[in-house]
Amino acid sequence: MSEQYVTLAEVRDLLAEEEKKRSEIGIDLLDSQKYAMSHAQTVTSLTLESTKELIAEVSQLEEVSDAVAVKIADLLPQYPEDVRAIFSKERIALDNDMIKQITDIVAKYI
Repeated sequence: MSEQYVTLAEVRDLLAEEEKKRSEIGIDLLDSQKYAMSHAQTVTSLTLESTKELIAEVSQLEEVSDAVAVKIADLLPQYPEDVRAIFSKERIALDNDMIKQITDIVAKYI
């Protein structure tokens, strides 16, 4: 079984779709699903398409793993400190040029 990372934009869209399907047959989402959807709607500003484009673009950078790319798409770091926080658990020494590349990519989408 392979691991797949899911962005908050995907969670938002999947749960909205599921809510629509269930409402047609008179069933509500579980409370936990409602909370997850509410959270995803509140914190996610990009469309699913834009999120996928952003992930594809930052994934081209050598130091960015799939997991980090999803974190970047969810958090949309605008400042160097934010980028450093995302990479804090990674065993990568980020230089200022890499940080600038990431913030420049994110800036195109927000």
